[in-house]
Amino acid sequence: MSEILFVTWDGGGNVPPAVGIANELQRRGHHVRFLGHQSQAAAFTAAGHPFAGYPTARSFTSDAPSTTAAQLGVFGDRAMGRDVLAELASRQADVVVVDCLLFGVLDALRRAGRPYVVLEHSFDGFFRGAAKGPLGLVLRLRGFRATDLIDSGRLVITTALAELDAGHGQVTHTGPVVTAVRAGGGRPGAEEPRVLISLSTFAFRSLTPTWQRVLDAVGELPASFVATTGPAVEPGALRVPANVELHRWLPHEDVLGQVSLVVGHGGHGTTMAALAHDLPLLLIPLDPKTDQPFVARALEQAGAGRALSRRASPRRIRAAVEELLADGPHRAAAARLGAAIRALPGATNGADRIEALLSNEASAPGRPAAPR
Repeated sequence: MSEILFVTWDGGGNVPPAVGIANELQRRGHHVRFLGHQSQAAAFTAAGHPFAGYPTARSFTSDAPSTTAAQLGVFGDRAMGRDVLAELASRQADVVVVDCLLFGVLDALRRAGRPYVVLEHSFDGFFRGAAKGPLGLVLRLRGFRATDLIDSGRLVITTALAELDAGHGQVTHTGPVVTAVRAGGGRPGAEEPRVLISLSTFAFRSLTPTWQRVLDAVGELPASFVATTGPAVEPGALRVPANVELHRWLPHEDVLGQVSLVVGHGGHGTTMAALAHDLPLLLIPLDPKTDQPFVARALEQAGAGRALSRRASPRRIRAAVEELLADGPHRAAAARLGAAIRALPGATNGADRIEALLSNEASAPGRPAAPR
């Protein structure tokens, strides 16, 4: 069996696709380990994966106040690249799977002549578009050519639906890594519809005020709501209406089968999990520099929901929730996308492609096996 190193960072929604594929590879008998921020140690230990924290790279945690400078500091951290090379010198790997945003790592591996797999946890079209904008400009000033580094991967895995991925390159769309089960309750016509509200676990500056506008919007509706705030919002700072059941954390798979609508921020993982349950969404992107507007636009264009500005008034949010709670074409569109997601098990497909790469590399004539 093979030795596989996953290289990640504490970004929140970027982690579940990596863990899902790693779980499948481990189930098949491969030895999988993770290198990431020390703040991730407990979660990976609980998931049963060997984990090591970066010894010299800068620290980072998704529940700390987020700034563009802090994120760019992670994406272009050359110390992180040196830490990965040191890890490989200490314990080799047959393949290194790197989060697509860790350009310091990708650059270090390419310069060292070490092959790698790029793991994209959202739409490839978004990452390519971002590489042409301010993010790409800042990275170029730091000596990184983002698109070249992604395309230099021996394999580029994109855990998304190709039909929603406008402007994508030559990548492998495995399908989203989600638990794909159709919704079983809370459909239109129920005596009291139920709605999941889940905004980001990442501490965006607009997160708390957006939460409050959403809560103010739904308080007068004849529906029940279950809301999960995550670690970045203090529940005590929010005014919570009587029809909202507020949790710091709750497994979404325990809730999605019981609701008829999801209100989210456009995070790719939660959006795809909702669609996998045939659920339409109201998406309120929190940060224009992330993939959230891209995801929200793709969903709205597919007819499976609505997108609103994070500055939308409670009145506009309330009207959108009322519209989406009703029956209509948005439910048929969500069900069509849900069927497409269920037909593409992302974790299985991702593991298949990594295994195929390992097999091809091992059988390449004249190519020595990786030292142990």
